[in-house]
Amino acid sequence: MSLIKSISGIRGTIGGTSGEGLGGVDIVKYTAAYAEFIKRENASAKRIVVGRDARLSGEMVSHLVCGALMSMGLDVINIGKATTPTTELAVTGLNADGGIIITASHNPVQWNALKLLNKKGEFLNDSEGKSVIAIAEKENFTFAEVFDLGKEYKDDTWAMRHIELVKNLPLVDSEAIASADFTVAVDAVNSVGGIVIPELLRALGVKRVIELNCEPNGKFAHTPEPIPENLTQISDLMKDGKADVGFVVDPDVDRLAIVMENGEMFVEEYTLVAVADYVLGKTPGSTVSNLSSSRALRDVTEKYGCEYSAAAVGEVNVVTRMKETGAIIGGEGNGGVIYPELHYGRDALVGVALFLSLLAQKGKKVSELKKEYPPYAIAKNKIQLTPDIDVDAILEAVKVKFANEKITDIDGVKIDFPDSWVHLRKSNTEPIIRIYSEASTMEEADRLAEEIKEVIRTL
Repeated sequence: MSLIKSISGIRGTIGGTSGEGLGGVDIVKYTAAYAEFIKRENASAKRIVVGRDARLSGEMVSHLVCGALMSMGLDVINIGKATTPTTELAVTGLNADGGIIITASHNPVQWNALKLLNKKGEFLNDSEGKSVIAIAEKENFTFAEVFDLGKEYKDDTWAMRHIELVKNLPLVDSEAIASADFTVAVDAVNSVGGIVIPELLRALGVKRVIELNCEPNGKFAHTPEPIPENLTQISDLMKDGKADVGFVVDPDVDRLAIVMENGEMFVEEYTLVAVADYVLGKTPGSTVSNLSSSRALRDVTEKYGCEYSAAAVGEVNVVTRMKETGAIIGGEGNGGVIYPELHYGRDALVGVALFLSLLAQKGKKVSELKKEYPPYAIAKNKIQLTPDIDVDAILEAVKVKFANEKITDIDGVKIDFPDSWVHLRKSNTEPIIRIYSEASTMEEADRLAEEIKEVIRTL
C-alpha cells in the first residue's frame, strides 16, 4: 500500500491499515487538518467546494470528505462529478474559502487523492501543504459542537458553466470550428471527461463526435495516463480515417493528449506548444513550462520575440513563475495547458478549444501542423523506488559526473547539453524516480536516459 504526502496533495491506494494507504481514517484526518488550516488562515471561513472524478472509490471518499468538513463546522458545496479545472473555477465562482478535488489524476484505479485548493481555486503551495500535513500528524484540530456543524449543498451546474466560460474566451473561434466541419474522436477513460468534452465540442459547433470510453463509471478502459502505449484504441480508430483529430484526457481532465488523423500521436509535449503558438500569434507575451518540458516551447516563444522561463515541476510552481513573469500562456509537457485569461489551472477544455481554433484557422491536417514545430523527441523513463534507494545520493552522484555541463538543481537535477537535456527527479505523485531526456532523435534521448540509469546502477 502507498500513501504519498506532497505538493500535489494527499495521494494513496485505497484500503489497508491506517497510515499505509489512503484509508477512511486517513481521509478524515487530512480533510480535518485542511479545514483547520483554512480556518486558521481566515477565521470567518465558511464554505468549501468539493468535486470528484468518476473513479470507483470516489463516492466513498466524497462522503468522508464532506462529513469531515461539516464536522469541522464548514459548509460544503458538493458539485459532484467534476473535472479538476471545473472545481477550481467553482471555488472562485462561488466565492468559497477553498476546495478539495477528489482525484488521483493519471494514477490507476486503486488510487485516489485529495487535491487541496485555496480561496483562489489554486493549489496550496509547498509551505501551506506542509502546514496541513503537520496539523494532521499532530491531530491538532478541533471538531465543531453539535449546533455549529456545517451543512452540505448540492450544485450540479458547474460543468455547463465551465463550457460556457471556455466557449466565450476571446481567442476561441467557434465560427471557424463549425465551418471546418471536423469529425472529432474522444477517449475520456470512463471518467468525468466523458461528461464535459463531448458537450464542449458540440457547444463549439462540432457536429460529429465519436465517443470512446465516455461513460463516467470509473471502470477505466485502459491505464489512465494519456501516453502512447495506453492509447491504442483511439489510435487504431484514427488509422481508419474516421476522424480529423482525436482528443484524450486523463480522469480529472487537466491533461490533454492529441492524436493525429493518421493515428499517430501529436505527442503530449506538443499540446502546450501548439496552443502557445496560437495564443502568441494573437497576443504576444512570455511563457512558462517546467524543467521536464520540451525545448520546443522555448523555440516557439522566441520565434515571436518573447521570453520563456522554466519552473520546477508541479502546477503550483509553474503558476508561481507565470505570475512572476506575467506569462500569458504556460503549463507542463504532460499535456497541461494553463491559460490565465480564464484561470491559473491546467485545463484540458481550454486546450481543446484553443487547439481546434488553431486547426480551423490554419486549414491544415493535424499531421501537417505538427511539422511546423521544432522536431524534438522526448523519452520518459522511471525507476521504482524501494526503501534502500537513497535519492539524494543518486542526485549528487549525477551532479558530480556531469559537473562540466550546465546543471539546474531547483527540482532534482537537470543537465543541459547544447542539443539535448536530461532531467532526473523524484515524483510528487508516485514512489518513483522520473528520468526525462530530450534530443533531436528518440535514439539519442534513449541513450541519455540509459547513461543516467547506469550511474544509478553503480550505486
